[in-house]
Amino acid sequence: MSAENPPRIKISPLFVSEFSVDAAAPFERHLNRLEVEIGGEDYRGLKRVDLVDLPAQAFDGMVELTARLLHTTQNHYNRQLLIDLHARIYLDKRRYYVYYRLPARTIRFVPSWRERVLRRVFGHLPLESCGWTPSPHLLPGFSSRYLADAAGGSLLLQADTPNQELPLLTVSHGPYDPHTLEVALYFLREGRARGAIINLGFSGREPLADHNLQKLKDWGVPLNPSNIDVIYPYTDASGHPYCYKQEEGLCGFIRHFSGSAPVLIVDVHGYVGTQLDDRRVIVGLGGLPPYPDPHKMGALEVAGRKVLLDPAGRLRQGLEMIRELSPEIVVQFCADSHQGYQLEMREDLSLRGRIFDPHQEVASLLEGEERNYLARENIRWLPSAGANALQRIQACKLSRCAGCLHVEIPTLIRQRMALRMKEIAITDSLTSSEL
Repeated sequence: MSAENPPRIKISPLFVSEFSVDAAAPFERHLNRLEVEIGGEDYRGLKRVDLVDLPAQAFDGMVELTARLLHTTQNHYNRQLLIDLHARIYLDKRRYYVYYRLPARTIRFVPSWRERVLRRVFGHLPLESCGWTPSPHLLPGFSSRYLADAAGGSLLLQADTPNQELPLLTVSHGPYDPHTLEVALYFLREGRARGAIINLGFSGREPLADHNLQKLKDWGVPLNPSNIDVIYPYTDASGHPYCYKQEEGLCGFIRHFSGSAPVLIVDVHGYVGTQLDDRRVIVGLGGLPPYPDPHKMGALEVAGRKVLLDPAGRLRQGLEMIRELSPEIVVQFCADSHQGYQLEMREDLSLRGRIFDPHQEVASLLEGEERNYLARENIRWLPSAGANALQRIQACKLSRCAGCLHVEIPTLIRQRMALRMKEIAITDSLTSSEL
């Protein structure tokens, strides 16, 4: 693709943040500052940067990303930097490596987290899509499958004898939401879910850790870490965002699984709360058309602005599973554009809370960022997420219209789940050695 004919941009306004960077202080963070500076998310194992020496012919089979990245990046400082450096950027699609060819050196970006996950599952790094393979070392009684694409691919996990009534898990932002993979593995291991779809690719927002940034600075490539969409592309060659690939392609992914279509999909995400010790798991049921109907969720009682909901069916099934994560569960959704529901779950799974107008009460947690929250409860607000609406639309195209729960898990809870999985792995290893 030539620089004269760049791809058309189709980025949703929800994901666009126009800003400039002071060239005298290019390492000031803008996007991701909530996750990195405030939440303390650990991105050290996400990517690795190396200096490499490759012959010119090594790039013949790669896809050049230069024009696409320069056209779609939201960071004006980074765009101008790459122009000034005369950088040409290439993608090795099979390995998901990105190369920066500069006049005096070549830099390679390696998706470290993705490679660790694939080697952990298959014992090697698959370069092409493969069929179902038993995974006794990862999850006894489960099989795995790798589906390649231009955005890092996806990992599918399925019980060998799946219970058709159990939920299907999706981990749509696998690398960007640390430890969500471990949460999914826990639910699978404990027999709470029939399978999982895990995104192994980036969406262009995943920041570089400080030690990688220092390497780049030493090599004369001081990228601003606020938005790293100038490394792994945020959009495909047609300008469509990669961050929607699993929501929009949901039905295609589900066709790879055996048995009937799922009745419930639990979409697992990670988020940074409004306080460092936030333990509230937020369940979003949708906030954009088609709006969910609260009368179909169970027994509903409304008295003025106060609400009592005794959940039934798929919602109750999902809440029973999710409450293993934390005793503090909050359910949020919109029944129309001016009717938001903020409900807290009690021990008996009943939901109590209030109705309000999101246009009046939803505020931005950080200036200049799409990080919505409710000041009254001091809690993040989820229902404005467009990806959740896309998933719900696709889920209703299945033979059994599936319910969708958008589950956001705070940093502290995800870290604890990762520790629990390590403890389980140690116990399994000791048990195996005793046998």
